Amino acid sequence: MGAGGAVAEEEATGFEVGIVVPKLSRAAAADGGEDCLARLVRELEDAGLLVERVRGVPAEFIKLSAPMGTLGRAAAEMQMKKLTYIGMELQFQWDQVAAFVTQPDGSLFSWRERFTCFRYLIYGIVNKMDSDISLKFDDKEFHWKQNESLLRRLEDEGVVKLVFPLHDEVKRKQLLRNWALNWHDFTWQPIDEVYSYFGTKIATYFAFLGMYTRWLFFPAVSGLATQLIDFGSLQWLVLPGFFIFVISWAVFFLQFWKRKNSALLARWGINYSFAEYKASANELDPLRHPLSVECVEEKKFDDAPAEKRRLQRNEWSGVLLRIRNNAIIVLGIICLQLPFELAYAHLYEKTETEALRYVLTAAYLVAIQYYTRIGGKVSVILIKYENNQGEQSSADSLIYKVFGLYFMQSYIGLFYHASLYRDILRLRQVLIQRLVVSQACLHFAMQLFHYQVIMLYTLTIYFNVQVLENLIENSIPYLKYSYKKYKAVHKKRQEKESPSGKSVRLTTRVEKEYLKPSYTASIGEELEDGLFDDFLELALQFGMIMMFACAFPLIFCFATLNNVTEIRADALKLLVMLKRPVPRAAATIGAWLNIFQFLIVMAICTNCLLLVCLYDEEGKWRIEPGLAAILIMEHALLLIKFGFSHFVPEEPAWVRANRVRYVAQAQTVCSKQLLRSISKLDTKWE
Repeated sequence: MGAGGAVAEEEATGFEVGIVVPKLSRAAAADGGEDCLARLVRELEDAGLLVERVRGVPAEFIKLSAPMGTLGRAAAEMQMKKLTYIGMELQFQWDQVAAFVTQPDGSLFSWRERFTCFRYLIYGIVNKMDSDISLKFDDKEFHWKQNESLLRRLEDEGVVKLVFPLHDEVKRKQLLRNWALNWHDFTWQPIDEVYSYFGTKIATYFAFLGMYTRWLFFPAVSGLATQLIDFGSLQWLVLPGFFIFVISWAVFFLQFWKRKNSALLARWGINYSFAEYKASANELDPLRHPLSVECVEEKKFDDAPAEKRRLQRNEWSGVLLRIRNNAIIVLGIICLQLPFELAYAHLYEKTETEALRYVLTAAYLVAIQYYTRIGGKVSVILIKYENNQGEQSSADSLIYKVFGLYFMQSYIGLFYHASLYRDILRLRQVLIQRLVVSQACLHFAMQLFHYQVIMLYTLTIYFNVQVLENLIENSIPYLKYSYKKYKAVHKKRQEKESPSGKSVRLTTRVEKEYLKPSYTASIGEELEDGLFDDFLELALQFGMIMMFACAFPLIFCFATLNNVTEIRADALKLLVMLKRPVPRAAATIGAWLNIFQFLIVMAICTNCLLLVCLYDEEGKWRIEPGLAAILIMEHALLLIKFGFSHFVPEEPAWVRANRVRYVAQAQTVCSKQLLRSISKLDTKWE
């Protein structure tokens, strides 16, 4: 069979999980005895999985697929909870499959549920014999103990290197055509297909990014008009009016996002609150939360006071630990990062030559990267000593801590220029430098063009730079993959057993996927995946455009252009450059929503300060009628921020109606079942 036929056959099999193991030496393979890998393959087949072994250049691979019956029986054994057509989440039963809601693509299980079933099946292979089993791999021999997971033992012995999800080539290419490479509609995305392929968390991120980008067109057009049109005698009202519009826009955007989020969850069959979703996510992980009768203890009524005291003690100890850890981060920011940032901003302002500014900026960027990385690692260590309820709670706590570091790094220089020097033109220049990262082009433009032409010129530069940054962002994973590929091929050529003169190439897709980088966060993969960096980028951008809207209204155009390219660049990165991410449970954007809300409040305060700087040119900070109006406007906008959320419901009417109908149906079913049980008891007593 040719290479094209092999690829077509591989695409049609639908393998979803890969296991990476070292290659057996030719001497061990010629021995003829059963090694631990052969035992693993046999056990996987006995568990109902479809198995294929592939010998590649860097390692050997075991590809796994599963019939629906195998996944269904695994879900029933795990007591997985799924949504039924009456709106209740019940334990899955394979013989009652028609009662459970299907996915938007028509499948019974979501991608996260399927991957959880795979992990249950492969890690659930245990030694049920009455004695230990001796296993060997090459010249290594070890024992598989009673009731021990075979895969865990092989991982501890270094035989199994990695278990990772595989791309589905048919669906991946379809998403490439319809999503990553589709530029007909700048912000349209097949969110249901993204959810079916990547899971809830990644689909929620792209839904948020798409809606955020669409809504950005409104302040972008308004900012462009504010920057370029001369309103004559009403010019003094333009910036305050733009400021009020932007704050109202942000408040309504986040409120309508909550509505869209609830509609997506209803469409995807996730019919419970975020807290309940986190609890069910823990239930779906049978490896960390095994369900067995021995683990369940009867609760005694006479132990209720002791249980109450224990729960209260744990609750307040967790609160005190979080307060202590947050205090450590805040003190680190105030005592270490704040003086460093202020010193850089002051030296940058006092430096006269552009060459020294470049040297100072380069030294600052290197130092701040190390500082932020150290702060992230310290935050991860502190999280381990907190009494958080579940993995998502720990991830949210980590997000708050690390965002504080990045918040100070990104905005303190801008605050310094806004409050101390009170030079709006200089602040605009710094904002453009932060966004464009092209100081030389900007300096050249200032020597040649009028200010309004500078803005249009800068817009062109920004678009080109953003395209370049997205190319670099996607090139880094490709360079890592190319380096690993080169090392694997070079090592194979150096082996004595490799035939001389024969070219060495990666011929199978599974080994190419194995060499691709994983979708991990810059702070580590213990609690957060790569979405941490993507959401952080959005949050920092949102803070910059909101908190300094009055200083540079055109900044919204820059953000819109960036996000249009960001959607396709992130999609291309996930589909082509990286391994398929492990699905994670998340029903909303979590802690990031609170961060966006915080940035709106900060934007109200900072823009009022900027307006004071604009209207108090003498710098005497006198409370004149104009400045008093700004203070009144600040309090009015804070009222709008906290009041508008009550005018827009957080869920659409059809979602609320479905939820009410589901509750009524569930009550009817439970009432009938309860009445039948009571009737049987009465008959028995008679």
